Amino acid sequence: MKSFLVGLGIGVGLGVLFAPMSGEETRTRLTETASDLADSARQSVEQGRDQVQRGVSAIRTATERVSNSVAGTVNRATGTESSSGSNL
Repeated sequence: MKSFLVGLGIGVGLGVLFAPMSGEETRTRLTETASDLADSARQSVEQGRDQVQRGVSAIRTATERVSNSVAGTVNRATGTESSSGSNL
């Protein structure tokens, strides 16, 4: 995604340099392009954040499952039962 954005920026820069537009048209186009790039970057950050949150949730779930399994094994081995469940 990063290389795509870099390529997009280079392409826009070259397009602006060689396009026969007035100063106002060029500024408008640059503003729109910058806005589009900012939106794209925000979207990429949000997608990354969502992926991290899903990963953390999956790790928590797996940790609870392993903790409960270990606690059950220890309780069976020692002949005791814990009423509190997980101690995490």
